[in-house]
Amino acid sequence: MRILLAEDDVLLGDGLRAGLRQLGFQVDWVRDGEAAERELRAQSYTAAVLDLGLPRKDGLQVLASIRKVGLTTPVLVLTARDTVPQRVLGLDTGADDYVVKPVDLHELAARLRALVRRSHGQSQECLKAQDVVLDPAARTVRQGDQPVAMSTREFDLLQAFMLSAGRVMSREQLEQQLYSWGQEVESNAIEVHIHNLRRKLGGSLIHTVRGVGYMLLREAPVQ
Repeated sequence: MRILLAEDDVLLGDGLRAGLRQLGFQVDWVRDGEAAERELRAQSYTAAVLDLGLPRKDGLQVLASIRKVGLTTPVLVLTARDTVPQRVLGLDTGADDYVVKPVDLHELAARLRALVRRSHGQSQECLKAQDVVLDPAARTVRQGDQPVAMSTREFDLLQAFMLSAGRVMSREQLEQQLYSWGQEVESNAIEVHIHNLRRKLGGSLIHTVRGVGYMLLREAPVQ
């Protein structure tokens, strides 16, 4: 999952970015509200962690602005403003969840995973398609009764597909989900990872839509 972290506290932001990366997230970090809004408008993020007390543009203003133009990116508000009216205001402005500082890293990660599941219409913790089960928290994949070893990129790509099962995704959309700033993307990287997933999980799971992209099939095609 690629997320945007908007936090102006350098120590906290650096710690959250490092910790979330260790838990399997791809993290882009900005330190002011104008940068947060610009990136949310320009990039395709799975979710965002948005501090309210940002310089240059308050987090609530950022939230109101992106909702006004129709952006539906799940947003978890991170703030020191621990009052009921502030929490109500944030939720009414368009936040999907609210965490008060100091925050536990594992709770933050769990809340992000829950936000992403809900935004994709998934109610269960584990994602399922055909005979494949992916556990985002444990970062494990099973096919039937057997565990399937995955590289980090393969796991992230499969998770992106499973969250959007039945929807065609272009190579560019998949790249945006897998790579954060500064990470080099080889021209055929997505195709290589898809080839590896098909080799490990069979050819019926990921369907090529010629000239458009790829789609994960929730149910196996009828023979």
